[in-house]
Amino acid sequence: MIVYILLLLVGFVLLIKGADIFVDGASSLAENFKVPKMVIALTIVAFGTSAPELAVSIQAILAGSSDIVLGNVVGSNILNILMILGISSLFGSMGVKSNTVHKEIPLTILMSTLLMALAFDNMFDKTATNVVTRTDGLVIILFFTIFVYYLFSVMKNRDKNEKTNPKFKIPMSLLLLALGLAGIILGSNFVVDNASEIAKVLGVSDKMIALTVVALGTSLPELVTSIQAARKGENDIAIGNIIGSNIFNVGIVIGIPAFFVGDIAVGAFNYVDMITMIGSAILLFILTFKQQKIDRKEGIIMLCMFIAYYTYVIIGGLK
Repeated sequence: MIVYILLLLVGFVLLIKGADIFVDGASSLAENFKVPKMVIALTIVAFGTSAPELAVSIQAILAGSSDIVLGNVVGSNILNILMILGISSLFGSMGVKSNTVHKEIPLTILMSTLLMALAFDNMFDKTATNVVTRTDGLVIILFFTIFVYYLFSVMKNRDKNEKTNPKFKIPMSLLLLALGLAGIILGSNFVVDNASEIAKVLGVSDKMIALTVVALGTSLPELVTSIQAARKGENDIAIGNIIGSNIFNVGIVIGIPAFFVGDIAVGAFNYVDMITMIGSAILLFILTFKQQKIDRKEGIIMLCMFIAYYTYVIIGGLK
């Protein structure tokens, strides 16, 4: 048991450090090509911090642990909004741009709702088995192209004369990308294997482990990135990182494995889990629609919802 816990911690360290290095290299590479901060946050940073979720999901689906695959995404998306933005707002009020409120957050709601509709087949046919099929994976990827199209539209309006100060030159940035990705892949192996072993020893379901230990561990890169960005007043990066990560989690972390590897069973997950994921995105939209900012008051509301949901998860997992 102790060995599993130690190896799990090693996996988290590799995931977090690998993601940090990946993001540093990717951000620096983007700055060399004068890409705006919001685009960096929605793409390079979001993908970099979502890379642990992707690596964990691929390893889990190959190992046949479908609860970890879906729980990884559902848990991470809930954590990203309710916990990470909630904690980040405690460090100071974060302004939210109009485009984020009216375009990016609705896209997050759309992707989350799409996942629920595709995963719970018995909503439409009571005899159907709840599973994310290869066809569903294709549909998710196609919807993800809406987000890609939106990013291209943002790029067209970028300021080509904006001054940037890359931290690393292009060769060093590429090296950091490779090293970071290696750490993420290796770390994901440790996390999936040892989280599953701990679940077996404790008699706890894969669902509970996925929604707590794995989801929290793979969300730590988003947490560290957003908190640091909020402390430095980089609101675009702090919020764009979360919005982009949640869209990537559904579009890539679920879409790609489902399409290329095969079906992902819903298993022990229920409507409460999915509705909480969708509800967290809707809550973010409601809280930012009028004042276009997230302050401590909004952050506390998010954290209260986070505590309520995970109390439900833990109590349910211990039954």
